[in-house]
Amino acid sequence: MLKTLWPHARPYTPWILAGIACSAAEAIFELLIPLVMSDIVDVGIANADQAYILRKGALMVLLALCSLALGLGAAVASSVAGMGFGANLRRAEYDHIQTFAFSNIEKFSTASLVTRLTNDVNALQLSLMMSMRLMVRAPVMLVSALVLSIRISLQLSAVFLVALPLLTAIVAVILVRVGPLFRALQEKTDALNLVVQENLTGIRVVKSFVREDHEREKFRQRSHDLKSTSQRAFGAVVINMPLMMLIVYGTIIAVMWFGGQMVFAGTLEAGKLITYFTYISQILISLMMVSMIFMMFSRSIACAKRITEVLSESPSITDSAAKQEANGPAVPADGSITFDHVFFKYHTESSEWVLRDISLHIPSGKTVGILGGTGSGKTSLVSLIPRLYEANQGSVCVGGRPVADYTMEQLRESVSMVLQKNTLFTGTIRENLLWGRPDATEEQLWAACRAACADEFLERMPQGLDTDLGQGGVNVSGGQKQRLCIARAILKQPKVLILDDSTSAVDTATDAKIREAFAKELKDSTKLIIAQRVNSVRDADLILVMDGGEVVAQGVHEQLMKTCPIYQEVYQSQQEGVSLDG
Repeated sequence: MLKTLWPHARPYTPWILAGIACSAAEAIFELLIPLVMSDIVDVGIANADQAYILRKGALMVLLALCSLALGLGAAVASSVAGMGFGANLRRAEYDHIQTFAFSNIEKFSTASLVTRLTNDVNALQLSLMMSMRLMVRAPVMLVSALVLSIRISLQLSAVFLVALPLLTAIVAVILVRVGPLFRALQEKTDALNLVVQENLTGIRVVKSFVREDHEREKFRQRSHDLKSTSQRAFGAVVINMPLMMLIVYGTIIAVMWFGGQMVFAGTLEAGKLITYFTYISQILISLMMVSMIFMMFSRSIACAKRITEVLSESPSITDSAAKQEANGPAVPADGSITFDHVFFKYHTESSEWVLRDISLHIPSGKTVGILGGTGSGKTSLVSLIPRLYEANQGSVCVGGRPVADYTMEQLRESVSMVLQKNTLFTGTIRENLLWGRPDATEEQLWAACRAACADEFLERMPQGLDTDLGQGGVNVSGGQKQRLCIARAILKQPKVLILDDSTSAVDTATDAKIREAFAKELKDSTKLIIAQRVNSVRDADLILVMDGGEVVAQGVHEQLMKTCPIYQEVYQSQQEGVSLDG
């Protein structure tokens, strides 16, 4: 973990060293104050020497001011180093997540990744800040005070032979117990975040099905689990304090008893006994601080393991096989697509293939329709083209070359995909459309909107393209959202355009207009259209019928009506539906 995490703290090494130095010096200056106080009692007061008392008093004030300045310096240095480390770690984790394939993200879950980016990183940066202060201050204070107290009275210091082993045993027992609990605590936090994320994302579905009570109960249960785990984890930590205080005050009572006898016998001066009380308090407080640091580190280690898991995860799809040409990375020459005996499954340990022995060739510029029932493999098939997933066997080629020959950036710049779940981002319509082409002009933006039939509702909006969409496009309908996503894809002018059931929320007339626009605006692009309606693909150059992860038939509409029972059944059922509606 240190090997993985330290590079993100290394830029702040000067601040870390400065914070450590300030904390150590602060502790030393604080330890000198009781010695000066002892001199005041044993010399100044005993001899009624007012000048001596004033000199020593001024020295105490000076030591206190120096300690204060060093404490402020340590606080500033620890804050800069801790916050900087947290920012670097968050950035590195976020950047690494951007390289993940879908399979990597599914391994962790979105809610868990959010927790690891926020909660877990916060715990680590807090640990760095606290350790710079306490992990230096407490040991320096402990060792120095122990040496000085032994110097005052070796006989009285025998009390520590009982106190120190007891304190060490308590810390060890609690550490063994809380380590697994803190790991469970972070997992319960993941589970709670998942419920919150799902509820807020799908709030319209929750309300439409009147499932608020069900969601409240889910949240209550996850919250209760988190509370119970937190109580067990922090309960074990909290019990550390009263146990240690019991030992601390017991030790002080013992020192009072034996030290008082020594003062009465004349073997120890009263001022030195007062100083000894100060040092023994500092020793025991330092031990408590060390124990609390260990408790904090137990949680930090659990968080660090989770962050390291993310940073150590190797993306399942990389550019390692990408080819370089004289003028840079290889770029698809055209939009032709070839599947050569392709097999695919989402989990390698699964025995069931999602796609089996797919072989087909699609010439550049053609329009291909894809039909099939739920679970037939339509989305899986087209997801292999931009390498959202990788084929387990066989090869997928775009522009006459295997997709692995291209960097993902170059391949996906040439392939535009409108997914089943239409995603818009917080911001204006213009900002969302410019994802397709950042340098697009006003005219190009409106041309893409007209092609997607989005101009019909955009012209009615007072702010037009500058209308704010809200979070995820909550202030536009499902059909409007689909058309905006299609416009964004058209604006990109890709060599391959994939529509994954992306016109399901628009009426048939609008669907027909969009298809006509494809023929004009993207005549050189290869267009793959997954649809549920036969009318959406009946004019395609090629129609693929899928069932059970295989292409069971391919051809044009007229051929399939004669040779493919599945296609015939779908067409007839839809025609009957139209007749009944009429």
